[in-house]
Amino acid sequence: MDMEQRDTLGVVMGRFQGLHLGHMEYLLAGAQRCEHLLVGVTHFDPWEHAPEELRDLGRMNTSANPFTYYERLAMLRDALTEAGLPRERFDIVPFPIEHPERIPEFIPREAVCYVTIYDQWGYHKRQVLTDLGFPTRVLWVRDDSQRLTSGTEVRRLIAEGKPWSHLVPPAVSRYLLEHGLTQRLAAGIPPEDSNPSR
Repeated sequence: MDMEQRDTLGVVMGRFQGLHLGHMEYLLAGAQRCEHLLVGVTHFDPWEHAPEELRDLGRMNTSANPFTYYERLAMLRDALTEAGLPRERFDIVPFPIEHPERIPEFIPREAVCYVTIYDQWGYHKRQVLTDLGFPTRVLWVRDDSQRLTSGTEVRRLIAEGKPWSHLVPPAVSRYLLEHGLTQRLAAGIPPEDSNPSR
């Protein structure tokens, strides 16, 4: 895609619990379509109560969200720069998809939101962003069998002590190991309880 055809500002979003190769495909596809990429991290505030319909999807459970906002930010930053995206071409911001009315506090109205659709959640995100008036583009529609992997699968493999590093970027593998996060998953310890200074 030529620079002339790129959007000025694009947005991708996700929980990134944890960051895997499927996420990287989405992130880099978004980066190719814009001059500057905003990476929105959802469920960034573990104390915030999500609406009932989102809690029913299991996406807000503590077990599905083992990494803090900062840990996810660090993994995103390291993996994107390792993949060759210059640091000045992206920023990482909170993205309160659980409370859509707050999203304009974190991204400008002219930003183009890129979504991928694998299930009903993808359609829901697209509708939410469209209803808010954000220009929204679907990068692809696939079914679950076409996923490269999932955060659920990566977390399960780590917790069970099975091979997992082939499913994540090298920078993420290093970060998880160097910061003891694989032990946290294996022990089933919530992030707020894993700081030994507390």
